Amino acid sequence: MFKSIHPFNQSIVGEFPVMTASTVNEKLHVAAKVFRDWKKTSYAQRSDLMLKAASIIRQNKEAYARTITLEMGKLLTEARAEVEKSATACEYFAENAAEFLKDQSISTEAKQSFVAFQPIGAVLAIMPWNFPFWQVFRFAAPALMAGNVAILKHAPNVTQCSLMIEKIFLEAGFPLGVFQSLVIEVDLVQHVITSDIVQGVALTGSEAAGSNVASIAGKNIKRSVLELGGSDAFIVLPDADLDRTVKIATQSRMQNVGQSCIAAKRFIVFKSVKEQFVSRFAAQIKSLVQGDPFDEKTTLGPMARIDLAEKLQSQMQLSMSKGARLLAGGVRKGCNFQATLLDDVRPGMPAFEEETFGPLAAVITVENETEAIALANQTRYGLGATVWSQDLERAVRIARELESGSVLINALMRSDVRLPFGGIKKSGYGRELSEFGIKEFVNIKTISIMQG
Repeated sequence: MFKSIHPFNQSIVGEFPVMTASTVNEKLHVAAKVFRDWKKTSYAQRSDLMLKAASIIRQNKEAYARTITLEMGKLLTEARAEVEKSATACEYFAENAAEFLKDQSISTEAKQSFVAFQPIGAVLAIMPWNFPFWQVFRFAAPALMAGNVAILKHAPNVTQCSLMIEKIFLEAGFPLGVFQSLVIEVDLVQHVITSDIVQGVALTGSEAAGSNVASIAGKNIKRSVLELGGSDAFIVLPDADLDRTVKIATQSRMQNVGQSCIAAKRFIVFKSVKEQFVSRFAAQIKSLVQGDPFDEKTTLGPMARIDLAEKLQSQMQLSMSKGARLLAGGVRKGCNFQATLLDDVRPGMPAFEEETFGPLAAVITVENETEAIALANQTRYGLGATVWSQDLERAVRIARELESGSVLINALMRSDVRLPFGGIKKSGYGRELSEFGIKEFVNIKTISIMQG
C-alpha cells in the first residue's frame, strides 16, 4: 500500500494498493491498442477534448487544490494557483499544437521536400510530488496533443493527485488508455521503460533518479527528457531596486516552502549593497507565518516529508560548521522548518555546492561582475537564474554569460507555457513547454518527392 500523509500533522489521508506486474502489462497493452486509433485523430478533435479537460480542472479547482495541500502540504493559495496554471497549459497546447506541428516545407532540388511531425507511441512520465498537478499537465498536454498516449508514474505520496488527473482526462472524453496512471513501486519502472509501446520517457526529479532512468532509456534506445535539480543564482547588482528585489527574493526562495527546482537558492550580492539587502531580506523572512497550510493566514507551510526536512537541517548545520552565519530561522519541528537565512556562504559548503530543497536562503558576497558570474557558474547545476539591475544592457550581458537554461531579468524565475523550459549540466537535457517542448516526443520525418 502507498500511504498519503498530511505533512503538517502526519495524519494518514489516503491508502492505495500498489499495482502488480500483470496489471501493468494489461495497461501497457491498452496503451498500445488505443495509440493505433488516437494517432489518427485530428488536431481539432484533440483540441476539443483538451479544452474540456481545462474546463473540468477549473470547475473542480478547490477540490483539486485541497488534495494537493493534503498530500504534499503546500499552502492552499499556492495549490489553487497550481491548478489554474495546469488548466492554462491544456488551453495553450489545445490552441497551438496544430500550428507547432504543421508540415514545414524546405527548398531542395526535389519537386517537393517537407518535414512532418508525427507521434511516436506511449510516453512514460515519471513525476515528482512538489507540483503534483502542474508537472503532469505540462507534460501531458503537449504529449497528447501531438498524438501520443501517456503513462504516468507519479510520486507515491501524491497518489490521489495521480488518480484524479487520470479521471480528469476520462471525464473530458479522452478514450480509455490515452492517459493512464500507474500506482507502482520503483522496481517496476524499468519494466515499463523497456516495453515496446513506450518510446520516450520524461522525468522531473532528482539527479540520481534522472541518471538511473536515462541509463535504462539509453540502453533500450528510448528518447528521454530530464528536468532535474537546480541551485539557481539570484544576482543582485548595486543599482537594483531593493524594495522589489527583496520582495521577489523572499517569494522565489520561500514559495512552496522552497521545494522547487527553480527556486532561487544562492543569493549572490555585490558587497556595496549587501548589508542593505541582507537586512531587508532577513526582515521579510522573519515576517513569514508558519503553520497549517489550510489556514489563509499562513504564509509558510510544512515541508512534504520528514526525511527532506532532516536533510535540509543537516545541510544547514554542516554549512554553519564551515563558517556560514545564521541570521534567521534554523529551527525544525517535524516537517515544519522555519524560513532560514544564512550569510557568509562560500564554495565548499553544502548551502553552496548542493541543491537545498527547502526554505533556506544562502547569501554569497562578491566584489564585482566577474566574480558574480564565476560563482554563479561554479555549480554542477544549470536550470535557472535571475539578474537584478536597472542597467538592462548590463543585465543582458551577464545573462548571456550564465550557464543556465533560463535567465530572467528583474523578475521571478518561473516556467511559462509559451517559452521553452529545461536545464544544462546536471540539471538535465531536453525542453518542456512551447513549440520546442511539443517536438521532443515526435518523429521528425523527412518526406521528399522527386521528379516523376
